[in-house]
Amino acid sequence: MPWLREVPGGVVLEVLVQPRASRTRVVGEHDGRLKVQLAAPPVDGEANEALVAFLAGKLRVRRGDISIERGETGRRKTVRVMGASGEAVRGALP
Repeated sequence: MPWLREVPGGVVLEVLVQPRASRTRVVGEHDGRLKVQLAAPPVDGEANEALVAFLAGKLRVRRGDISIERGETGRRKTVRVMGASGEAVRGALP
């Protein structure tokens, strides 16, 4: 999985976000990134908050364990998840 990289203490995900979708869900891989559709609009950080909440629920980690390292204002994001293993991520995200 080119969008998943294990780092000390967790994993880093390369994510492509599609805001204002009909519902929040993972739709697979696109251009080497995990594509996530978000129901939230891309205003005032709502899409970023929705992404963090969605990933926290799927990966069963606290929201505080997830940080957006790059791409906060764009669709292509680099997300660090502390306390998660690559195996757990592969099992939780199709």
